[in-house]
Amino acid sequence: MKGLTIGYDGKRAVENMTGLGNYSRVVLGTMSALYPDNRYVVMAPRMRHNPRLEPLTMRGNIEFVGPSTALGRRLPSWWRTMSCVGAMAEAGLDLYHGLSNEIPLSAGMAPCPTVVTVHDLIWRRVPEDYNAVDRWIYEFKYGRSARRATRVIAISERTKADMVSDWGIADDKIDVIYQGCDPIFSRPVTADDRMRVRETYRLPARYIISVGTVAPRKNQMLAVKALESLPGDVALVIAGGSHKRYGGEIDSYISAHGLGDRVIRLEGVPFGDLPALYACASLSSYTSRYEGFGLPVVESLSVGTPVVACTGSCLEEAGGPGAVYVDPDDVRGYAEAAAAILSQQRLHDKLADRGRRYVARFNPADFATQTMKTYNKAILDHTLRQIK
Repeated sequence: MKGLTIGYDGKRAVENMTGLGNYSRVVLGTMSALYPDNRYVVMAPRMRHNPRLEPLTMRGNIEFVGPSTALGRRLPSWWRTMSCVGAMAEAGLDLYHGLSNEIPLSAGMAPCPTVVTVHDLIWRRVPEDYNAVDRWIYEFKYGRSARRATRVIAISERTKADMVSDWGIADDKIDVIYQGCDPIFSRPVTADDRMRVRETYRLPARYIISVGTVAPRKNQMLAVKALESLPGDVALVIAGGSHKRYGGEIDSYISAHGLGDRVIRLEGVPFGDLPALYACASLSSYTSRYEGFGLPVVESLSVGTPVVACTGSCLEEAGGPGAVYVDPDDVRGYAEAAAAILSQQRLHDKLADRGRRYVARFNPADFATQTMKTYNKAILDHTLRQIK
């Protein structure tokens, strides 16, 4: 049986090292491995060196397509948003998948059905984290894409509910498919890995790990404030780039409360070091006020480190029984939860075991199977519409 020719928006896979880039590469890597008879056409407005993309460039069923004209190369964003439908036709696509919240504005002219993955509507829930222009652009492009796509993938039930309530997208048009975790987190973390990471980052014996951009929504201040109530030998390691203003607020609080020797800030941590950073930690902290899914929770639980996370969005979907959940403004509740995990080895191990078993559902095979079901639904829906 002849395989499908599936096109993808490749911008984030090529240009982004984290976040949407990770998701895009997981989709490409998983689908091309588990459905090898298909042809995968990655439509990238420009190519850049990205070491995390290199394994995909060597697969025989993946090809990269970019602008073929001088104008397209000069205006890559225009090509991605408007002109790439011509490349879709030339490639003979059976389906196009927008991996990062949008499909081309000209997708109505596309010769094939379209699927869009919507990750979140955070700019609606936490508008203070975004400027007005960005909010308008997201609302226009992402909302339009969800309405016009043949089918929509939501990365969590929370995101699906937001699309239904805020945009009026039909419930039966949206498939919830939890994103797979990068295979690097399912591999054993060796003693040598642990020793190397401890020495490289000068890590203390006991620490809490917080992975993610330091920004108001991510709410790392909760863990910083709670640190004062925890034993003095426990440190907080924050790994991620920093929002200038919020990072400054955290630094000021650390200085004013004498926590300088207990908070370690890391930026530019190589992706390959993350499993050992999680594994060496006594517990993981993910205090975000709002997320589309919360992949760091899954990453931490995958290596056996329990999590303290916050209520209010979708983190319970990501962590299940492997995490303890507190209100994002409850410093005392966070400190009590962390103290319990730090002092009770039985509780720590129980959470770690439950979490590991829970996140086993976020595996490549299930992710690929569900994604292919969505593709087939979209192709069928498109065919039926043409008949009508």
